[in-house]
Amino acid sequence: MRATFQKIMDSFAPDNIFLGGIMILLLTSLISSVQGAATDEHNKYNVLFIAIDDLRPELGCYGVKNAQSPNLDQFASTGLKFDRHYVQVATCGASRYALLTGRSPASSGVTRSNSAAYAGPTAFKQKQQAGAQTLPELFRRSGYQTCCIGKISHTADGRVFEYNGKGDGRDELPNAWDELATPFGPWKRGWGIFFAYANGLHRESGQGDKDLMEFIVDNDDDLPDGMMAQTASKKLKEYASQEKTFFLGLGFFKPHLPFVATKQDWDAFAETDFKTEDYDKTESRYWHKSGEFYKYDAPFEKTQPLSPEAIGTSRRAYYACVRYVDRQVGRVLKTLEESGLADNTIVVIWGDHGWHLGEQQIWGKHSPLERANRSVLMMRIPGETAPGKTTQALTETIDLYPTLVDYCQPEFKKTDAPLDGRSLRPIISEEAPQVREAALSYWGNAITIRTNQYRMIVESNKQGVNTNRVELYDLSDDLDANKNVADQNPEVVEQLLKHLPE
Repeated sequence: MRATFQKIMDSFAPDNIFLGGIMILLLTSLISSVQGAATDEHNKYNVLFIAIDDLRPELGCYGVKNAQSPNLDQFASTGLKFDRHYVQVATCGASRYALLTGRSPASSGVTRSNSAAYAGPTAFKQKQQAGAQTLPELFRRSGYQTCCIGKISHTADGRVFEYNGKGDGRDELPNAWDELATPFGPWKRGWGIFFAYANGLHRESGQGDKDLMEFIVDNDDDLPDGMMAQTASKKLKEYASQEKTFFLGLGFFKPHLPFVATKQDWDAFAETDFKTEDYDKTESRYWHKSGEFYKYDAPFEKTQPLSPEAIGTSRRAYYACVRYVDRQVGRVLKTLEESGLADNTIVVIWGDHGWHLGEQQIWGKHSPLERANRSVLMMRIPGETAPGKTTQALTETIDLYPTLVDYCQPEFKKTDAPLDGRSLRPIISEEAPQVREAALSYWGNAITIRTNQYRMIVESNKQGVNTNRVELYDLSDDLDANKNVADQNPEVVEQLLKHLPE
């Protein structure tokens, strides 16, 4: 439209200045009405929501020297970085369920299930309800163009299929997306692209492809995340030309297992001195045997615990995948800038949970401990976020839903269930240092409470909290503290218990 506007203005001769002035007013009004978000009290911003699977704060902008993450670091310099962001549940499906509904597990009961969105009593209803069941549905019902590329809910492409391919392919989030645009390439189906190796091979093929790591391709677009970055860039260009308000959900797969990226990403760490010493095992009863990690075929002996050499190799593979996905994020953000959309688009970059990289002798998520629940969160809100700022405020994933509603002011605001999160606007505007004193996460029958100094884990059941099974860790000096100090600090335990939901 801007190009058309310029052509019309160029057609006016100097002696038609009066008529030209009228046309300027009319066309300016038309442009404003089409863009809508720039002048309306509703639908104020576009949203680019980028989810990255299994990404803990292992980035340069989080102070990790060995990381190679220039694009995410650059983004952090333009927005606000949350240093203490915690997910609701340290597993993919349940964490994303909380994100998409804005509901705490205390309300939804989803404390572990990956299939909560489409199976059992928590499954979303296929028929549209009076209120929106999920975040993208709320934006769609407000007139936004909504598009899902990759893993935003639990499934790899927004369609319901099990790992083995069984399923009817219905929408995992009913009435949420105008378009499911995930490219499949040679992998053909959602879980194939999620557990992908090069050349169309994948973990769920039934052919025995289960290598822990693979770094053989030369081109980014020879792997699914590269294909998704390319597709997302095309969508952004399309939105720019149509000047429609949009909500684009882009869910990258790496660094989730298996560790697969390009050869250059592996080679980039050839000279990196990774920490390879063994780690002490935690005293927590929630230590686990890292079954997801150990079921892959590794290029080393799979001892418990791993040898220092195996630790170094595994950490290098994780960092290589982070480097690869960082580059894909950079491609998309570059398109956002070049298309002229950045000035009116909120960008959220979110890790769906953390990951133990051998600390406490755990490889993976699936625990109520610090490494599994702390994840990346960065936001850029045009005209609102101060560039390059970092906040130490405790935040939860469920706070994102009310925050986006607060800033975007979508025209439709009725939700199917009350939102449990709190808008982060007071933190973003620097009106308040925090919006909560503790961050709560869940894992099965465990509830874990994170304050500035401590992480407490309690066991919960229908009768209440089992006070004989309380774990307390002082994280002042060590995020991987292994010693349970609950017995030595009864007053701290008593104080933290007050943060539990009724």
